[in-house]
Amino acid sequence: MSTDQQHEIAAYYDDFGRRWAHGTSPLYEDWALGIARDAEVLDRLAALPLPKRQANLVFAAARWEGAPMSPYHEVRPWLLEHWDRIVATGAARTVQTNEANRCATWLPPLSRIDGPVALLEVGAAAGLCLFPDRYSVDYATPSGPRRVDPPTGPSDVVLACRADDEASVPARYPDVVWRHGIDLDPIDASDPDAIDWLANLVWPGPDHDARVARLRAAAAVAAADPPDIERGDLRERVTDAAAAAPADATIVVFHSAVLLYLDAAGRRQFADLMADLGRRIDRRVVWLSNETLGTLPEIDARVPAGTATDHRFVQTWDAEPIALAHQHGATYETRPFTP
Repeated sequence: MSTDQQHEIAAYYDDFGRRWAHGTSPLYEDWALGIARDAEVLDRLAALPLPKRQANLVFAAARWEGAPMSPYHEVRPWLLEHWDRIVATGAARTVQTNEANRCATWLPPLSRIDGPVALLEVGAAAGLCLFPDRYSVDYATPSGPRRVDPPTGPSDVVLACRADDEASVPARYPDVVWRHGIDLDPIDASDPDAIDWLANLVWPGPDHDARVARLRAAAAVAAADPPDIERGDLRERVTDAAAAAPADATIVVFHSAVLLYLDAAGRRQFADLMADLGRRIDRRVVWLSNETLGTLPEIDARVPAGTATDHRFVQTWDAEPIALAHQHGATYETRPFTP
């Protein structure tokens, strides 16, 4: 491995530990920072294809194979001994963090759309975020707690989100009449092994304990009413999929933490597709996006300087930033974009 490559991988793991795992998953922070300084493990990571080096996948594969949940200096010998098994699991699996709690951050913009809504999620995984109208949400606001429930009544799936403005709490739920997803590797929500892997992808730590139970409850909702999720590349399939939506519905194409898996040219291609999608299919289309800073330069340019974006997506409506949404739906902040 070249020195430059080792430094690149080390910098990625250091950033993962300090910027993403810090304050939310102490164990993953420790593992990431340990690997960033471990030349032998960095050499082994360099031998993997680039997508298989990502910390989320390596750590989840290690846990799947039985890695002890111990500090890095204690788990390191186990990692080296079982490295081939970790690599094999990583090769067979992918990172698909299907976090239903993100729907707490989708409901504010969706509630602003009048009339029937056709949801088209790219990077849908098991489709757990295709059911925002089926989940209850406990919003914490500056004036106190606000609970919202679906029109059919309280749900077995209860999301939790802190909003910085009472006005963000949806006054009504969207009228969802169609649900469709696109994914390179769709997940069957009724497959126990697939849901076990999704649960295994949830980071360890007290901030995440509730996520596993919520994921399994949301999977039961999706399994009872399976959404149509087609296998394919979002750039190749989004136009035809949108054109198949009911004619009287507003089409909402949405995604969370998906475009980071494309290179800069791929992100540009998808953004250009979305900018012209409504005209090409002669329909009303709304593009909602939850992606990290650094995904598209024209969006970055509209984020006020100095805005704290750690653990947050920049939420956009037709490429215009409207909020910061926590990566797992825990917070929703509109004030950075309020005049």
